[in-house]
Amino acid sequence: MKNSLIWHNAEKKFDTFYLHPTNIAVEQGSIMGLIGENGSGKTTLIKLIFNLIALDGGEIKVFDLDSRKQELQIKQKIGFVPDNNLFYEKFTPKEIQKILSKLYQNWQENLFFAYLEKFEIPKAKNIEHFSMGMKKKLLIAAALSHNAELLILDEPMNGLDPVARGEIRDILQTFIEEEHHSVLLSSHITEDLEKIADYVTLIERGKVIFSQNKETILENYGIAHIGKKDFSQIQPQYYVSFRKNPFGYDMLLKDKKAFLQKYSGAVVDNAHLEDIMLFYHEIKKGGM
Repeated sequence: MKNSLIWHNAEKKFDTFYLHPTNIAVEQGSIMGLIGENGSGKTTLIKLIFNLIALDGGEIKVFDLDSRKQELQIKQKIGFVPDNNLFYEKFTPKEIQKILSKLYQNWQENLFFAYLEKFEIPKAKNIEHFSMGMKKKLLIAAALSHNAELLILDEPMNGLDPVARGEIRDILQTFIEEEHHSVLLSSHITEDLEKIADYVTLIERGKVIFSQNKETILENYGIAHIGKKDFSQIQPQYYVSFRKNPFGYDMLLKDKKAFLQKYSGAVVDNAHLEDIMLFYHEIKKGGM
């Protein structure tokens, strides 16, 4: 399978933050979930794709095009949905359509209005009167109406109710039914990623912790519950980090099968993406 997006040793240095050389690949026909705390580097990774900030090393390829040398070609192939509404809120979707039709070579007016109808978005109403869910769906309609092959979404589920989140998940899954399409989805709502992501990348403090198949991550990681008396018997190589609780310790395991082979009587639960993210975040704080 070909890759639609590749960061190859991409790095960026700021005064107070360093995105270490990063290697991530997003396969065509897949959804890549991007997780990590605020300030971990997720937004930096996205800004580098669009050349909004300059690379200090490495390269980024989008459909084998160089992000710096072929920026305009790349932007014609990408649909972007930011965290906040980009459109002037005194405009109507009909007016937004006229502007976007001049920006994109392959803009499809009929498709845009079809999405508005499907999403129940009035085309002649000022955007300022829309709910947050409607604004997000308007952004998605715009992103889908110029033959984009890669969708990049930055926290699209923020502030949405479960019904609206479910609608957006359905839209994304329908989008990747075209095998050359792909999605990069940055989100704090790991529950949504567990439902639709094919791969997940965790970034902390500017470093990629892992970028793997989601099912492999959920299959391998676990949380062991260890009593106070038994804690000192657990060898450090068998866990990532630990957290105290009133009865003992919770430990994040990278390989729960190997742990259970070594400590067959231990109680081990499956780990969710949120658990994994929080445990790695706690390492940064210097303890549990």
